[in-house]
Amino acid sequence: MVDTKSLSVSSDVEKSSSVVVKQEDVFFIDEVEERRLIRRIDVRLLPLSMFIYLLCFVDRANIGNAKVLNSDTGDSLVQTLGISDQQYLVALVVFIIAYALFETPSNYLLKKFKPSRWIATLTFGWGVMTMVLGTVHSFAPLATVRFLLGAFEAGLFPGMIYCLTFWYKQDERALRAALITAIPTLGGAFGGALAFVVGDMNRIRGLEAWRWLFIIEGAPSCACAIFVWFFYPDFPETVGWLSEKERELATGRIRGVASLGHAKITWKEAKETLLDWRLYLHYFVFIAVSVPFSSISLFVPTIVTGLGYQGLRAQLFTVPPYAIGFVVTVVIAWQSEKRGMRAYGSCASLSIAGVSFLLQGAMPSHAFKARYGLLCIAVAFSFTSNPLLLSWLTANLRNTGATTLAVPLTVSLGQIGQIVGVFIYKPSEAPGYPTGHFTIGGFLIAGAVVVLVLRYIYVTRNLRLAEGERKWEL
Repeated sequence: MVDTKSLSVSSDVEKSSSVVVKQEDVFFIDEVEERRLIRRIDVRLLPLSMFIYLLCFVDRANIGNAKVLNSDTGDSLVQTLGISDQQYLVALVVFIIAYALFETPSNYLLKKFKPSRWIATLTFGWGVMTMVLGTVHSFAPLATVRFLLGAFEAGLFPGMIYCLTFWYKQDERALRAALITAIPTLGGAFGGALAFVVGDMNRIRGLEAWRWLFIIEGAPSCACAIFVWFFYPDFPETVGWLSEKERELATGRIRGVASLGHAKITWKEAKETLLDWRLYLHYFVFIAVSVPFSSISLFVPTIVTGLGYQGLRAQLFTVPPYAIGFVVTVVIAWQSEKRGMRAYGSCASLSIAGVSFLLQGAMPSHAFKARYGLLCIAVAFSFTSNPLLLSWLTANLRNTGATTLAVPLTVSLGQIGQIVGVFIYKPSEAPGYPTGHFTIGGFLIAGAVVVLVLRYIYVTRNLRLAEGERKWEL
């Protein structure tokens, strides 16, 4: 039996030139060499993952900016295409349907074709689809291209979270997942700022500004796919940029506590994962989190317009909530992981965001400044719980099959929440949008309660474990 805990080489064990010293089937790991390896992995994996997800989120959410971009001159997406509010909502929903359908198959294909190849293919595909959106002239092609965009983007987020399990132990994932998961907040800020700039390109070469927005934001994804193909890390046991000793350390330190790239997925593991009832509590919490995720991504420009900001100023005022959200997400994830408080960090974030949305719904529609301040808080803490919840989930998955299936299932089922989020901000309720705010607040408070229930379940299970058995993560 291999002891997978990281242990310093004690003074009575002779150090060899090998990073990992194997003695009587026990791996003794040099902590200095391990820290050096983790830094190399971080430099190779994290910046590229963050940049890819930034492009992905911008290309997904830019339709929210396009909806109101130059609306004061009659040149927004809905005005140019002549589509109704209902048709616009359908265009949003078909993306989510495709996203849900293709997430789990995509994770299996990522394992089969290697992360670098598969993620590069997805990146190029959604970049092309985003640029094609700039050419549509009616509702039917808009909905069709949005469906294809969802199909390509579906595999990226669960795929990257899955990739973290190839390289990091449980207590190393939350902060790294936070850096990736927090990127939508920067993406929202970047998208709003870029829409503000692109708005001045209206009617250049006969194209409305929203068309330029899609074209300009899709092109970098196509170019980035080349770098992903050649530089995105695959599995620690096969990559060429690590030495043989580093590969031995990379695999030895996670064996038994994380996924190995060469490990096969069995039907027995898949069945156990599907029948594990506690995972459905994790799924429910992610559904609750996904309601504001889609609403915020797609309707913040509309909500800001309802706060009294018109035209390009509405785009500019979408930036601060997202910028604040990035800082809050990273700090809370860092502190929650450092203190071993994923559950409490998630619960606090969900509660703060939930109360902020409820207060927005209860405030009079003319209280613009107060509602905008609460919007900044609500957006920031809505995103904060995502990395903690996903890190908590992966830390409590005990085999490769469970990780391969449960992560995309979590995100796929989360699309139920995203569909709810699409329909709750009713144009007839502008500018207060009470239904939208109250619905999100209710889901988030319910999610916070379920997080506490999950924590109680894991604490109870840990009390029943015999000494030396692997405990459930909190």
